[in-house]
Amino acid sequence: MTLNNDNPEVKKVDAPAPGGGDRGGDRGGGSRGFDRRGGGGRDRRRDRDDGGDEPQFQEIVVKVNRCAKVMKGGRRFSFSALVVVGNRDGKVGFGFGKARAVPNAVEKGVKDAKKSLINVPRVGTTIPHQVQAAFEASSVRLIPAAPGTGIVAGGTVRAVMELAGVKDVLTKSVGQTNAINLVKAAFKGLEALRSRTQIEALRGVTLG
Repeated sequence: MTLNNDNPEVKKVDAPAPGGGDRGGDRGGGSRGFDRRGGGGRDRRRDRDDGGDEPQFQEIVVKVNRCAKVMKGGRRFSFSALVVVGNRDGKVGFGFGKARAVPNAVEKGVKDAKKSLINVPRVGTTIPHQVQAAFEASSVRLIPAAPGTGIVAGGTVRAVMELAGVKDVLTKSVGQTNAINLVKAAFKGLEALRSRTQIEALRGVTLG
């Protein structure tokens, strides 16, 4: 739009107000512009230090889904993110977030994951014993492994094992390969693990 330099009233009406405006403020630094650019180049694996005495957590985005809703003006897209969070030292959790943009969905998933953190017992670099757990049509078996074996697992279960601090483990997935079901089955298996001290306390005996 061309302003008339000879008419001061036109300048006064069309000039954007300080600190934003309708569309101009959103493009320059308003909330809409921040949503589009604020998380744009964000790595899917990122260290997070909340400060204070809290341990440093890392996040892995396991899966991102896109959903399209047909509206009168066209399609409206939204995203959901499955995120695993852990400190690689026996504490891990998972969360699910939904938003209109991927960075916002990941941010919600991280917050949700920190509400469901669990402690994973370990023996050296592996798990105490073999365990199998299932969720819906997915089943995951976790088997202890010798030092140096590494994590033998698919991408979904591997993310959980890495952030839990388990460095040597054998896994086997049976049934459906849905990422959400596999993550929940892996967490059920980790929750079922018991260390020697825990078993002795539960049974009231001393294991030889």
